Order: sequence, then structure tokens, then C-alpha cells
Amino acid sequence: MKCQFCEKPATFHITELTEPTGPQVMHLCEEHAKGFLHKGASSPMAAIATALAKQLEQSGDDLEELDQKECPVCGITFKEFRNSGRLGCPYDYTHFESDLRPLLVNVHDRTEHLGKSPHRSAGTADSLARMIKLRSEMDEAIKQEDYERASEIRDELKSMAAPMQPPHSDTDDQS
Repeated sequence: MKCQFCEKPATFHITELTEPTGPQVMHLCEEHAKGFLHKGASSPMAAIATALAKQLEQSGDDLEELDQKECPVCGITFKEFRNSGRLGCPYDYTHFESDLRPLLVNVHDRTEHLGKSPHRSAGTADSLARMIKLRSEMDEAIKQEDYERASEIRDELKSMAAPMQPPHSDTDDQS
């Protein structure tokens, strides 16, 4: 969608509910959104507009630097996360923690999980990150036709995955 005032892509979609005729929807690029938010200081939206304007000014400078930040395990950048809405591996929560925390608080009002959890353990974030790294090393060894190294990595992956399997018990089957 394009900005209402120019040909740039609209990145801000503002809905004003102050008009008696109904909601007024505006689609603006970053430049026009800054102008709109600064001129609306006397409107009922002044507090919201000021907060958004501050965030816009801060985010413009910091966002480029943040977008370049890359997970050392899976290689996903913060920009890829922002575009897709999905992280690449469990280690991303640790690597991007300071950047994800405000987002989690904004969306969920807290940073710790309070709901149900699976009965079997998926392992720690460090062990899962190690497994992801080993899988990529194994793929690289296969591409280089180093099958001996690939089999060593496969065996190491199997030994790491064994403790994560749920224990099998015959008493569960009998009721």
C-alpha cells in the first residue's frame, strides 16, 4: 500500500476515531507520519502521537544497526525476524533478548510463560543451539563429501537427542 501523500510504501496505518462521521484511516510513509504526529499536538491524540514520534525518531537510527544483528547459531538477522515474525532457533531468544523483551512485554504484558508446557523436555537452549550448529556442520561435511566426519557428527547428534526422548513405560499402555 502506498502513502496517501507520495509514492513511498505506507509503513504507518493510523486510525482516528475522533471524527463524528466515523473512523478516519490514514496510510503514511515514515516521513509523512512524523509530520502528522508532530502537527497533531493539540488533538486528543497528542499523548499517543508524542509517544509514537519519539519511538519513530529513536527507531530510525537504531533500527538499521539492530537489523544487522545476526544470530551466531542459525544466522538469522533481526531484520529477517521482523519481516517474517519467526525466529530461527531457540538460541535467538538469548541472543536477541534485550531487543525482544520490550516486544514481548508490549504484546503479552509479561516475559515469562504461565501456561501449559510439554511433558517431555526439549533440552536447554544451549544444547538445542549446539544441535543446530552440528546439523549445519554435518550438511557441510556431506557437501564436501567428507562422509566420515558427517557420520561422526550424526552419532554425536544421536547421543545428544537420546536424553530428550520421553521415557517409555509399559504401565502407560495398561489401564
